[in-house]
Amino acid sequence: MSLLEHPFREEFSYPRLLILALGVIFFIPLLGYVHLFDWDEINFAESAREMIVSGDYTRVQINFVPFWEKPPLFFWLQALSMHIFGINEFAARFPNAICGIVTLLVIYNIGRELYNHRFGMIWSILYLGALLPHLYFKSGIIDPIFNLFIFLSIWNLINVIGQEANRNKYAALAGVFVGLAILTKGPVGLLIILLTFLTYWISVKFKRVASWQQVLLMALSAFLVSSLWFGPETIKNGPWFIVSFIEYQIRLLSTSDAGHQQPLYYHFVVVLIGCFPFSVFAIRKLLSGRKPVAAMQADRWMRYLFWVVMILFTIVKTKIVHYSSMAYLPLSFLASLYVYECISQKQKPDKWILYFNLVVGVLLSILIIGLAVLLIRKDWLTSLISHPSLNVDVPMIGIEYFIGVFYLGATLLVFVYIIKQNRIQKGLFLHALTLGVMLFLSAVFIVPKVEAYSQRPVISFYQSLINKDVYVYPLFRTYAHYFYARITPGQSTAGQEREWFLSGEIDKPVYLVEYSRRAAPIHELSGWTHLYSEGDFSFFRRDP
Repeated sequence: MSLLEHPFREEFSYPRLLILALGVIFFIPLLGYVHLFDWDEINFAESAREMIVSGDYTRVQINFVPFWEKPPLFFWLQALSMHIFGINEFAARFPNAICGIVTLLVIYNIGRELYNHRFGMIWSILYLGALLPHLYFKSGIIDPIFNLFIFLSIWNLINVIGQEANRNKYAALAGVFVGLAILTKGPVGLLIILLTFLTYWISVKFKRVASWQQVLLMALSAFLVSSLWFGPETIKNGPWFIVSFIEYQIRLLSTSDAGHQQPLYYHFVVVLIGCFPFSVFAIRKLLSGRKPVAAMQADRWMRYLFWVVMILFTIVKTKIVHYSSMAYLPLSFLASLYVYECISQKQKPDKWILYFNLVVGVLLSILIIGLAVLLIRKDWLTSLISHPSLNVDVPMIGIEYFIGVFYLGATLLVFVYIIKQNRIQKGLFLHALTLGVMLFLSAVFIVPKVEAYSQRPVISFYQSLINKDVYVYPLFRTYAHYFYARITPGQSTAGQEREWFLSGEIDKPVYLVEYSRRAAPIHELSGWTHLYSEGDFSFFRRDP
């Protein structure tokens, strides 16, 4: 029989090879096909590029001045990738593609250890076939690697408490991964782990769950790993990074960053839709009072980790989509547990779960079809919306909507397999494959068109200024000009006021970018030449 007919069969001898192949196929190709997106992708890639340009790998920089919001580990990985593949989009996203493959293998191995091969395959396939987890492994943001380190630390903590042997080893490993998480995104990694542990400790009424030796071993290993950078940085430059980072976190907690004011339920909606289709399976498990005996410790820790992340980032007033992405891994475990129980007990999943996923799948298909149709028939879109960005000429093939039609057919097929024939295994495997294919095709035929309207004109302008001794000064918040104009230390605009660029005694030409809808005041300033406008951007030059 074919693998497709028995995707989770116990007899299959090469599950890790299958997972590796799926990760390589879906995460690596076409990583550099679309420009990096403002803000985070370009922000992080630029920090890695500036490490290479300056030769200073000990400090994170933006515009060649210290950037205190993030530690350097992720940028080291990106810089290493750029040394191999060049300074480009593929290199910036490649570390997360590798992280995606490693994550799938990790959760397969953990699932197999907790239950068996089947559970491990269910877990890895569910995670591969979920919307935002899949997309994040093809991005250039920090969170996938950060989340993996936190998850591995939690897993080793579970083993410290639940295993009889090698507890000191697990304690040391838990600390190592805490340290790596701190080096990736700062002390917030430690905060999430401590809050999760505290929640567990309260649930067992503060009874002793580890020896002082294991606690000290974990703390020492976390301190030593995080000190690999924090120590020399503090000795050399003082505690500025730690102080600035704590102040930044307090500001995120207490105030809303511009453009990121969202309602309290924001992250719950993001996780529900973004983790389609496994999010609803997990909700069913969260609502269930029954806990499995074979993996009760893991079940409890995954629940606690999920709620800690969701509550913490609901409290944080600045709400960004990927802030709650740490919740994806524990949520996927709970979903896999529910699916595994259904398969083991030969029961169908609750019909409301299947119908919810059917509705979401159909709506997603309709959204893709509608977006493709509007891109093809831009005259329909311009009759509804008047915006300068729509003036960009973007050629279309004319069949982009078939991607949505394909996914609609696949969604209906998966639904029939599961609800009519109770072939849950095959249905989930088919869904993971078809969602991956849909996202792949969208990345080739739809995303580049959307990007062409949103940011390609300005990125093309920045690229035209590479190797020119000029200042590039956008009048809006962006990181794109640093990366795509390949700004050098001599072109850094740090320390100069806006008025100096607009009317001061400049020492080299200034190229200014403003949104077309806000560019009227620039036309009235003396000394400025309007070069051209394209899409939502207007471009100007002023000579010394």
